[in-house]
Amino acid sequence: MSSRRFAVIDVGTNSVKLHIAERAPDGTWRTIADRAEVTRLGEGLDETGRLRPEPIARTVDAIGAMADEAAGLGVEAIAAVGTAGMRVAPNAGELIAAVRTRLGVEIEVIPGEDEARLAYLAATSALGIAGDVVVFDTGGGSSQFTFGSPGLIAEQFSVNVGAARFTERFGLDGAVPQETVTAARDAIGMELSRLDGRPAPELVVGMGGGITNMAAVSLGLERYDPVAIQGARLDAAEIERQAELYRTRSADQRRELTGLQPKRAEVILAGACIVRTVLEKLGADSLVVSDRGLRHGVLVERFGT
Repeated sequence: MSSRRFAVIDVGTNSVKLHIAERAPDGTWRTIADRAEVTRLGEGLDETGRLRPEPIARTVDAIGAMADEAAGLGVEAIAAVGTAGMRVAPNAGELIAAVRTRLGVEIEVIPGEDEARLAYLAATSALGIAGDVVVFDTGGGSSQFTFGSPGLIAEQFSVNVGAARFTERFGLDGAVPQETVTAARDAIGMELSRLDGRPAPELVVGMGGGITNMAAVSLGLERYDPVAIQGARLDAAEIERQAELYRTRSADQRRELTGLQPKRAEVILAGACIVRTVLEKLGADSLVVSDRGLRHGVLVERFGT
């Protein structure tokens, strides 16, 4: 048997992620490519309830470039999944049809529970976790939570709390008064009421573009380094520090910060608010960062045998 290459494209509300990996005959995986493109598919979604033509076009172009890259690297199959933005938008079929017609790639819109389960699979298998753990994956349109221990899922759910949604709702894409951030965090806290009254877990694992970008800022990374990010720790004080950093800066000023992906400048404050609120709700003072996410879980489940 020879090695085989596969690709996963994760179509999120704020970004599209590509992961290409090679599976050896012994079942081990080697990453060939892993990148993300911020397309802001959910731009205007919270206001109108529909995907707009321009974000759809940006997203189709990004998926097309990723499919071409996968073909050039000898991939034999692509799995594409859509998440929160595509779950809630009644016209998500326009994007699905455009990608199918232009690229021959079929996007499967997966339930929030599947998204949580696959993210949990990716995180726990990569970090060597022991004990009770909460894994949460926060994106542009939703956040997924899984409670359990290695090999055992006790509970999982998805809530419509995402950085793109709260950025638009509270105008967090630039410098804002403290009162605006307080109001946003109060609203996030109400949406996260399912986290109330639970015993504090032994470990919280966080993933998603907002969290990995916050870790990169914390580490002062001039270039993103997945090895440095994987297993890094973010504590409450650092999250508060960064939230204040973003609150007092315009999007252009945020783009100058070392470690922050420029296209995430508009949504990073909302992301920090979500992460800080999650830790408060769970009674945790820090989290461990996972660079592995939904796309890695899909890869193992779809192409691991």
